[in-house]
Amino acid sequence: MDIDILIFDGVDELDAVAPYEVLRRAERATASARVRLVHANGVTAVVGSCGLRFEVDTRFEPGEADILIVPGGGWATKSPVGAWAEHERGQLEPLIAQAKTPTSTMAGVCTGTMLLAYAGLASGRRANTHHSAAGELASLGVDVVSDRVVDDGDLVTCGGVTSGIDLALWLVEREIDPTLADRIAVGMEYRRERPSLVR
Repeated sequence: MDIDILIFDGVDELDAVAPYEVLRRAERATASARVRLVHANGVTAVVGSCGLRFEVDTRFEPGEADILIVPGGGWATKSPVGAWAEHERGQLEPLIAQAKTPTSTMAGVCTGTMLLAYAGLASGRRANTHHSAAGELASLGVDVVSDRVVDDGDLVTCGGVTSGIDLALWLVEREIDPTLADRIAVGMEYRRERPSLVR
C-alpha cells in the first residue's frame, strides 16, 4: 500500500509530520505500507510554516498512491505560502482531483480538506477541517462534521493540526491492522479518538 503525503512550502509542520510518524511506525511493523513525502513540482525540499525544512522523497504523480494525505497550513491567515496560497495559484487542486481513482482514499488534515473540497472531492460528503474554515467548507456543499476524524468511505478528514495523529491511526486501523494502530498509540503515549460514525 502506497501512502503519499503531499507537501508544499508553508505546510503546517504537524499536519504533515503527525501522520508521517504514525504511518512510518506502521511501515516499520509491516511490509504492507510505504510512506512518502511528495511534491507536485519535483523540488527536493520545502520549508514549513514554522521554518522546518522537509526533504521530499519523490515527485507527486497523481493516481500512484492508494492513499493521498493532503495537509493544510496558512488558510486562516491567507498566508503567501501554504494551503491558501496553493489554492490561490490554482495548480495543485487539478492534480489532487486527478489523484482520485476508483480504489484510492483521499485524506485531508486540517485545511488540507479545503484543497480536497476545491478539487471537487468533498461536495455532498461528510468532512471536517480546521474550525476557522468550517463555514467556508460548508459553503462548498460539504456536510461539516465536528468529529476529530470523519470517515466517509474513500474520503477521510480531520479537524485542526493535532488531529492528524488520530486520522493516521484510524487509517492504520482501517487499512492495515487495528491491533497495530493500538500498539502505535500506546508507543506514542497518545489517547486516540476514532470516528463516531463510519459509513
